[in-house]
Amino acid sequence: MNATLTDISIAAVLLIVAAILVVWIRRYMAAGSERRMLRMLDRLGVDPAVAASGDKAAIMAAVRSRCRQCQSEALCERWLAGQETSGNEFCPNAEVFEMLGKKGQVAG
Repeated sequence: MNATLTDISIAAVLLIVAAILVVWIRRYMAAGSERRMLRMLDRLGVDPAVAASGDKAAIMAAVRSRCRQCQSEALCERWLAGQETSGNEFCPNAEVFEMLGKKGQVAG
């Protein structure tokens, strides 16, 4: 085996490992955002089952997408843990969660 073939083989293995790591990290981050989203719904008194039902399913898909792209993860974690006393204005879904909470109270 010559040096060029060895270098290509090593590069291919490194690319595969990098791709696997990227997929793993994205899944890990998505799971974290999903967990925070569900905790946010719970803390605001919105039933996740009601939020995902009927015509609200499309809204929840958009909420999920914004949550996955959120840059306030640490602040969100502190707020959910009760360590932040301010409101959840930092949340890109705050208005949607408020609307879903009001709709849930009216329907329930």
